[in-house]
Amino acid sequence: MDGKPATRRGPDFCSLRYGLALIMHFSNFTMITQRVSLSIAIIAMVNSTQQHGLSNASTEGPFAGAFNNSSISIKESDTKATVYQWSPETQGIIFSSINYGIILTLIPSGYLAGIFGAKQMLGAGLLISSLLTLFTPLAADFGVILVIVVRTVQGMAQGMAWTGQFTIWAKWAPPLERSKLTTIAGSGSAFGSFIILCVGGLISQVLGWPFIFYIFGSTGCICCLLWFTVIYDDPMQHPCISDREKEHIMSSLPQQSGVLSSLPFIAAASCTILGGQLADFLLSRNLLRLITVRKLFSSLGLLLPSVCAVALPFVASSYVITIILLILIPGTSNLCDSGFIINTLDIAPRYASFLMGISRGFGLIAGIVSSTATGFLISQDFESGWRNVFFLSAAVNMFGLVFYLTLGQTEIQDWAKERTSPTSEDIKLFQT
Repeated sequence: MDGKPATRRGPDFCSLRYGLALIMHFSNFTMITQRVSLSIAIIAMVNSTQQHGLSNASTEGPFAGAFNNSSISIKESDTKATVYQWSPETQGIIFSSINYGIILTLIPSGYLAGIFGAKQMLGAGLLISSLLTLFTPLAADFGVILVIVVRTVQGMAQGMAWTGQFTIWAKWAPPLERSKLTTIAGSGSAFGSFIILCVGGLISQVLGWPFIFYIFGSTGCICCLLWFTVIYDDPMQHPCISDREKEHIMSSLPQQSGVLSSLPFIAAASCTILGGQLADFLLSRNLLRLITVRKLFSSLGLLLPSVCAVALPFVASSYVITIILLILIPGTSNLCDSGFIINTLDIAPRYASFLMGISRGFGLIAGIVSSTATGFLISQDFESGWRNVFFLSAAVNMFGLVFYLTLGQTEIQDWAKERTSPTSEDIKLFQT
C-alpha cells in the first residue's frame, strides 16, 4: 500500500457526463437537420413543373434576377408556398455556401473556445444557426443573395458549435470513457440525417416547405434553452454534480491547460468536417467511385492512427512529438466518418437508423472491453502495459481495415430494397 487513496468510480449512465452526452446528441441532431433542411425543401421551392413559360435565371449567370425576379407569386394548391426561379447553378452556390462558413471557423473557433468557454461558443453557435433557420423562408423572399449570406453565416455558427463541443470533453470525459461519450454525442448527426430524410418531404407536402425550417429551427431554440441551463464548462462549477462523480472525473484527468487538452478534440472536429468535404468533392467531380471513396477514407482513418499509436512508445523521450502524435490519433481516426461509418446509408438507407444503432451498440461494448483490457495491461507493468495497449489498438484497427476492404460494399442490398406490389400483369404472367 502506498497510502494513495483509491479512486472511486463514478456512476455511469445515471451521471451528469452521460446527460451531457445526450444533450450534445440532441444538439448534433438539431444542427444536421438544420443543415440538410434546404436540401429537402429545395425540391418544392424550385418546383420546375410549375415554372413553364418563365425565364430561366441561369441565362444571365447564377445571380441574374436575384433582386428583380427573386421570387414569383405562384402558390402550390395545398400548401400555398412560394416557388422561386433558381437555376441549377444558383442552387449549387446556395448548397455550398454553408460549407464555406464551416471551414472558415474551424481553427479560430477552437482557439476561442479555449479562451471564452466551450459552453458559450456552442450555445451561441446553435442559437444563431437556429434563428437563421427560422429566418430562411423570409430571406428567400428577399432574394437569393440574402439566402447565400444566411447560409454562410449559419455555416460559421455551426462550425463554432461543432468545434466547441470537443473542448468540453477535455474537462468532462475521463480518458477511458471518451470513446463512449463522444460516440453517444456524435451519433446525433447520423440520427438527424435519417429523421430529416424521412419526415422532411412529408412536412413539405402536408404543411408547406417553410415549415421544414420553422420546425427544426424551433427545435434548435428549445435545445439552446436546455444547453444554457444544464451545461457547464467545468464539472467543478456544476451545482448539481455529485461529489463522487466530481472526484472520479478530476482524478482521471491529467492536470494540464485547457487549450492543450482541447487540441485532440479540435483536430477530430477539423478532420471530420474536412474529410466530409473532400469525400463529397471526389464524388461530385466523379474522380472516384463511391466504393473507392468509402474504402479510401476508412483506410486513412484506421491506418494513420495505428501508425501514430505504434510510434508513441519509441518517441516517449520527446514531449513535443508525443503531444503531436496524441493529437493526430483522434484527429485522423475521424476520417472514418466519411468511410465505413456512414456506409449504412449506402447499402440500406431504409434501415440506416436501425443499423447505426446496432453499430453504435458494438462501439459502446468495445469501449467497455477496451477500458477493462487497458486497466489489466497497465496493472501488470505501467510502461510496457501502455506499449501493449498501443500495439493492441493498432492490431484491432488493422483487422477491421482488412475486413472492410475485403467485404465492404456500397450497392443497396436486396434485403434493403423496397418491396413493390405485383401488378395484375405480373400476377397473370405468374399464373401462366
